Amino acid sequence: MSENTRKAMYDGELKFGNITISCAVLDDGQRVLVQRSTANALGVKGSGAYWTKKRETKKGSLLPEYVSAKYLQEFITDEMHAKLLTTVSYINKKGEMAEALPAENLADICDIWIQADKKGAVRESGKNVANMAYIIMKSLATVGIVALVDEATGYQAYRAKDALAKILEAFISKELVKWVKTFPDDFYKELFRLKNWRFSPLSVKRPILVGRLTNDLVYERLAPGVLDELKKKNPKDESGKLKNRYFQWLTQNTGHPKLKEHLAALVALMKASTKWDDFHRMVNRALPKYTELPLFDELEKKEE
Repeated sequence: MSENTRKAMYDGELKFGNITISCAVLDDGQRVLVQRSTANALGVKGSGAYWTKKRETKKGSLLPEYVSAKYLQEFITDEMHAKLLTTVSYINKKGEMAEALPAENLADICDIWIQADKKGAVRESGKNVANMAYIIMKSLATVGIVALVDEATGYQAYRAKDALAKILEAFISKELVKWVKTFPDDFYKELFRLKNWRFSPLSVKRPILVGRLTNDLVYERLAPGVLDELKKKNPKDESGKLKNRYFQWLTQNTGHPKLKEHLAALVALMKASTKWDDFHRMVNRALPKYTELPLFDELEKKEE
């Protein structure tokens, strides 16, 4: 066991109606869902052939059993595929090694099943899983996975008072990062669809409102204080244009990965929506803005 192995500081269970998924908050703040518990909650049990292949395949190169069905593969983008291969090993509160997935991946997993079901691709044996996915996605649209994990584990009452400073240190880079394509085409494609705008993937010209919507949907919801700090780091020039893209000031270890996770969640909600108002309502519930830091009343009471 490596000294660098992460440990669970808080653990608990998420409740989605009659569905239960074991979860934890690790010592580095990452929220995770136990792999086996997630599979059981969805009602997916890998076949003998699946587990034989898993044993014979290099670790981290085979998709989890709950998204391994052949009829689901056309609904898994390359970006989703890479995310779903990510597993987290940690020591649970019992002192045992456990395998988990980043909590943010749950929305992608549900979206895969929902999209497949909408297209009529799900076989009869998978209908129950699709129904579970609908139930979970509805719950996520009401609260949000991070908030659910924090509540289930009790972590929300013990967040450090200097959370903002730590968050900004983790998210905001001290130096400008070289530009690379970060926002997926689907983000703009679905955004334009919901706003009834004409979308041209070859054009870089976009309505001025896109910038404001990006701040609203992305940077104000990424983490507390991030947008304000980005505005300080990346002010507008004399013509009113930003000198660089905001994401160029995000750290490679935390800022960019979290941005990509957030964008994936947004795209999933967009694809599940037919109207802008419905989508925006879901975003406000599932990925609320960080207008201010949570109050630490309970923590302060304990310290007095």
